[in-house]
Amino acid sequence: MTRQERAKQFAPFDAMKGLQEALRDREERHMRVEKHGISDEQIEKNSLVIAKLEKGMTVSVDCYCAFHDVIKQGILGEISTAFKYIKLNGEKIAFDDIYSISILDMPK
Repeated sequence: MTRQERAKQFAPFDAMKGLQEALRDREERHMRVEKHGISDEQIEKNSLVIAKLEKGMTVSVDCYCAFHDVIKQGILGEISTAFKYIKLNGEKIAFDDIYSISILDMPK
């Protein structure tokens, strides 16, 4: 018997196929939150920052994404004031989903 054949004997055995995936899915659903509102003052602050945004800037965005409150950092790829979204690392974030936004670094 070769070494590879012997190793197959000790391969992990999952007696309950899909259990781990089901547990992860249930945990993710349990951790979901509802989108909360923000004050008019914060909306104004966000508007001022969004007006200063330029492609290539490094920004930090506290936002609502896929039923979770998250903080994302990255390089700004696109700003669309007409359609009210930004693209951060290739991911679209609607202005309405942004709780707060700050500029970390200017483009070089």
